[in-house]
Amino acid sequence: MAGKKGAILLQRSDRKWFLTPVKKTIYKHRMIEDGDRVAVGISGGKDSAALLYILKYFQKYSPVNFYLQAIFVNLGWPVSIRPLSVLAEKLKIPLHVEKTVISRVVFERRKEKNPCALCANLRRGALNQAALNLGCNKVALGHHLDDAIHTFLLNLIYTGRLGTFKPVTYLDRADLHLIRPLIELPQKTLTALSKREDLPIMVNPCPVSGKTKRGEMKILSDQLLAQYPDLHEKWRSAFLGGDEWQN
Repeated sequence: MAGKKGAILLQRSDRKWFLTPVKKTIYKHRMIEDGDRVAVGISGGKDSAALLYILKYFQKYSPVNFYLQAIFVNLGWPVSIRPLSVLAEKLKIPLHVEKTVISRVVFERRKEKNPCALCANLRRGALNQAALNLGCNKVALGHHLDDAIHTFLLNLIYTGRLGTFKPVTYLDRADLHLIRPLIELPQKTLTALSKREDLPIMVNPCPVSGKTKRGEMKILSDQLLAQYPDLHEKWRSAFLGGDEWQN
């Protein structure tokens, strides 16, 4: 009996490094409450896979009673969603695939020079509509602290505006709340979790993957972090202590 109890305690200690910061963020911003139906947007990448994994742990070990629904917005590329199916089945979370022709609209019809903005808007709209159709009242996105930093730098350098996205955003037209449970977690934690748990991911088929302005901001951010190792904590304090959280 003692051995079994010790094993349980070891498991709890083992997950503190990734679960505890997310729990604090969820409780602090009241992101998830009893009765919520939370749609988790999964893209096939490691960040959204880690989000689904962490929220499943939170659901299992927290007193909050809520429902999880995974949603993958298929942009129209010829990809296999088996990695997502394997992950959802492993976590016992229902997976919905929302089929779209977004890739065709962006690259063939509109032939956008800067396709990322239009693609993001269309993808977000498809995700939100799918969540509503499935009876969800909240949509969880996999944005982490590094994403917030990259968005802040993008706004500063390309628009002259100080701001990044909020931990929680209410969409009044859709009557949906967007939540970002990983917002205070650095990407390196999610990368480590993804590797340790061997979370299945998909290869991004987008032709501009890795060639975007956001990619430039990642390089800039990495350079700053290399020179100032405590910069993650400084960014987090600045965001949480001021008005920099934006939509």
